[in-house]
Amino acid sequence: MRQAIMISPGKIEFRQVAEPGPLSDHEILLRIKRIGICGSDVHVFHGKHPATPYPVIQGHEYSAEVDATGKNVSKVSVGDRVTARPQLVCGKCGPCRRGQYNACQHLKVQGFQAPGVAQDLFVVDEDRVVVLAENMSFEQGAMVEPAAVGAHATNHIELKGKNVVVSGAGSIGNLVAQFAQARGANKVLITDISEYRLNIAKKCGIEGVLHLKSTSFEDGIASFFGDEGFQAGFEAAGVQASLDALMQYVEKGGELVILGVYEENPVVNMYYLGEHELKVFGSMMYKQEDYETAVEMIAEGKINIDPLLSKRFPFEEYQDAYSYIDREGDKTMKVLIDM
Repeated sequence: MRQAIMISPGKIEFRQVAEPGPLSDHEILLRIKRIGICGSDVHVFHGKHPATPYPVIQGHEYSAEVDATGKNVSKVSVGDRVTARPQLVCGKCGPCRRGQYNACQHLKVQGFQAPGVAQDLFVVDEDRVVVLAENMSFEQGAMVEPAAVGAHATNHIELKGKNVVVSGAGSIGNLVAQFAQARGANKVLITDISEYRLNIAKKCGIEGVLHLKSTSFEDGIASFFGDEGFQAGFEAAGVQASLDALMQYVEKGGELVILGVYEENPVVNMYYLGEHELKVFGSMMYKQEDYETAVEMIAEGKINIDPLLSKRFPFEEYQDAYSYIDREGDKTMKVLIDM
């Protein structure tokens, strides 16, 4: 079968390798259909991901078709269209024992610290698989992983009736904003310096957009929310200025969720954190129920995936996909590899 392996930053090799061996009782053999490239993958491509050794087989957000099942698998059947969580957890540490396995002390993520799905066939355990709804495409299926990030992040705090600001209108920020609306937020405003990304946000049905190159954060907040201000914020840009603005302008006693990935550790303004008595949460990936929620909401049309899909590349042009992202990054949302 075909396999793509990143042997060093910026260099992908294609190989023919043996197909996976016999399945254990609860394993599932997947035929990979689509693979999404995310910002963390791009960091790996440029050698800037601190927790990824080389060589590495990438691919952690994907859709697939069930090719075979172990004898005790009951969750899926051959031919089902599925996706699966890429988390490998120990099941024994404190976080795992209390059900917070997404923050496992020994977490490995396929595509980073463990081999990913950039090959024709891939084996997963039954407990990590989620069946796609009948009306979902393989493209939408490959977007369940980032959608689950949005589902998990917006589950940290009660959003119903609150005004919300999301910093960063990339794929993750967009999905966080959509989930905030779906979970009953009063008003949702998404901010970015890219007019292209903000236009995509509008196409996805996000209520308010703020272009920070033409309007300051302070003025945009005042214009959109008026005297109500905002009570919850999500930092999805991974930018110091975004974190600073959210902490300064969120209502005192407000809540912030940080899920952006920072190339350098940001400085946290302790004055605002303490004097304004803010509640700040980190958000790490997702759990199984977040995957299931993502599938349900995409299938029901509550989360709009299609405007996020920028371009597809055939498997043999995997490296060209990265070149495209580098070249067209400010006009790109989600790039998919078509198997």
